[in-house]
Amino acid sequence: MSSPRQISRGRIWMITRRCTQRQFILRPDDETNNSFAYCLAEAAERFQIDVVLPSVMSNHHHTIVYDAYGHIVDFIQHLHRHVAKSQNALRGRSENMWSSEELSLVELVDPGDVIAKLIYAATNPVKDGLVESVRHWPGFNGLSALLNQRPIETRRPKHFFRADGSMPERVTLNLVLPAALGDPEVVRRLLREAVAAVEEQMAAERALKGIRVMGRRAVLRQSWRSSPGTPEPRRRLRPRFAARDTATRVAIARRYRAFLNDYRKARALWLAGTTALFPSGTYWLHRFAGVPVAQPS
Repeated sequence: MSSPRQISRGRIWMITRRCTQRQFILRPDDETNNSFAYCLAEAAERFQIDVVLPSVMSNHHHTIVYDAYGHIVDFIQHLHRHVAKSQNALRGRSENMWSSEELSLVELVDPGDVIAKLIYAATNPVKDGLVESVRHWPGFNGLSALLNQRPIETRRPKHFFRADGSMPERVTLNLVLPAALGDPEVVRRLLREAVAAVEEQMAAERALKGIRVMGRRAVLRQSWRSSPGTPEPRRRLRPRFAARDTATRVAIARRYRAFLNDYRKARALWLAGTTALFPSGTYWLHRFAGVPVAQPS
């Protein structure tokens, strides 16, 4: 059983989830790109989540969001359920689409950590040797829309959602830079420069090794039933937060340890039949067992 996660308002998260058996079930094509974008836009609107940057690869996605109201768990469940059902209908499959391993949900603490993860997610297809530039990636990647402040228009996927159902016919996704990051123009300039630097670095490394990228045509030709030929990493760490600054990392670790200590004390009292007040950020027991939770300090 995993340790409880503290879910509080006003936090920035990076969500990562992989397809079962590392299969290319999210391999780019028009319907897949639109379907993921639609499901993301609808879930964000439903649960009042600000999407900062989505980056969808053939067998996983990274999505960075700002959660103003503490709705991240409901948002993730809704998003992944609809994406899985839609892709299964599109691919003609019925088994679980997502890997059975726990998804990665990492709190991004400082502005510098957020920007670093934005660069990481945006340049994922370049660093994996699939394309030379982010703009060449045929999958759903929100970098261009974020930098150019362009709304992403999506339509209800015809292969799954009913025309007479409750899901909207069209949804617009507007990518948002959280105010905590500072001047949006400065952030956009930093992202442009950093992404260009990664593209140049990867091009230089390929030139030294004498190798070429796979290219978008080869990516599009891949079977969605395929998976990477490289061995799957094992025993990977699953961090709960990202903070490059040592002092910040120590402070966040202390905050989480204090939450765990208070949670365990409250849970022991609750199991013993005694009234207990759980610490702020307790989610599961508050949602499904109705335990009282302290207000945020």
